[in-house]
Amino acid sequence: MTIHCDVAILGGGTGGYVAAIRAAQLGKEVVIIEKDKLGGTCLHRGCIPSKALLRSAEVYATIKESVQYGIETSGAQLVFPKVQERKEAVVEQLHQGVQFLMRKNKITVLSGKGRVIGPSIFSPKSGAVAVELEDGEMETIVPAHLIIATGSRPRVLPGLEPDGEFILSSDEALTMENLPASLIIVGGGVIGVEWASMLNDFGVEVTVVEAANRLIPTEDEDVSREMQRLLTKRGVKVLTGAQVLAETYGKDEEGVQIDVQKGEETETLSASKLLISVGRQANVENIGLENTDIRVERGFISVNEHLQTNEPHIYAIGDCIGGLQLAHAASHEGLQAVHHLAGEEFHSVPNYMIPRCIYTRPEAASVGLTEQEARERGHQVKTGKFPFQAIGKSLVYGSRDGFVKVVADQQTNDILGVHMIGTHVTDLISEAALAQLLDATPWEVGQLIHPHPTLSEILGEAMLAVDGQAIGI
Repeated sequence: MTIHCDVAILGGGTGGYVAAIRAAQLGKEVVIIEKDKLGGTCLHRGCIPSKALLRSAEVYATIKESVQYGIETSGAQLVFPKVQERKEAVVEQLHQGVQFLMRKNKITVLSGKGRVIGPSIFSPKSGAVAVELEDGEMETIVPAHLIIATGSRPRVLPGLEPDGEFILSSDEALTMENLPASLIIVGGGVIGVEWASMLNDFGVEVTVVEAANRLIPTEDEDVSREMQRLLTKRGVKVLTGAQVLAETYGKDEEGVQIDVQKGEETETLSASKLLISVGRQANVENIGLENTDIRVERGFISVNEHLQTNEPHIYAIGDCIGGLQLAHAASHEGLQAVHHLAGEEFHSVPNYMIPRCIYTRPEAASVGLTEQEARERGHQVKTGKFPFQAIGKSLVYGSRDGFVKVVADQQTNDILGVHMIGTHVTDLISEAALAQLLDATPWEVGQLIHPHPTLSEILGEAMLAVDGQAIGI
């Protein structure tokens, strides 16, 4: 059977289904091909389930520390299977919501494996998609435009491939039935530190091994240092500038053992399990790219500024094109691609202006350039920093750690970047992102009246601190 449509989307993750909804809103006939579940990695194996677990960990940690709030508790017990049940309930509710949105917008959803095919009697150009449905039947989709949104999967290390029992990726870790007594996390990037924070709060003995000389090396150096200080203070063992030696990996009934090299010294680490968290790789295999002129460079689909591939009627968005592998970045790219194929203007932003969030305890968030990146780009930099311990609402919350740092240009006074670590900063970063989008100066943001007492006051103070005008310190 052959289905003709205006837009076909290969992949029903966050970027894919958002693109589908906008295309439908613009009057397009849309088909989504998804081999697993609508919502993709973010909903089922990433953002949502991990944040549900992190929330349970935060609640458990708060209960254990409740005496500081004047509340004495006894008998509090972590029931991890119940934690997992709550996570699954959250995921399922959102999954049903995405399915409803497909029906509401009259989007055709095909459950099966899609593969791009070359020119044929159905279509004079590449971009048609052959779909093997779950029941084994075949469909051919012939769209005027195709959007590839196939996402990514956890990257593996040779010799340390996940087995689901002793070596885990984030996929397997999310489905653990029981918590391990101890865990070695290979990789101290965003995902690695989130798992370190979560499992530490759940009572797991955690060691993080990071090859770079600091945790979360893509973030501002001040934030990295504070993250390492706070995790270490909580009992997480952190080894930076260190490499695991895969060839030394071993396992027995006690768990796993592996050697770690740091400079000239080698240390043997032992734990119940090993979690590999070294980034993600694009899903570009077995989707028929060889039947097109689409280029794959360094493992990612190559696109232009409009997200078009070498085949102008074929677009690609999200993790499969690299860049910021974030759900909200994929959604923005989906909207951009749809508006372009519809011949409409769309305001896109560069990757560095997309907010980045880390859901540890406390959280970290950033937008724009780090201080080092700003200097490397030739800016004459001035900075302002303000601590959470000087914010009343932060003390009320019982969390005085962290700060907000603003990076600005001395000559133009433009905001170049804002970097935060502290309680609920992932909810505060959007104001900084809006300020940068509107090309505001630190002085302008500092003139905004932030309500008191709120955590948002710290952003106004940090902006004023750029020119030495902060009130609270």
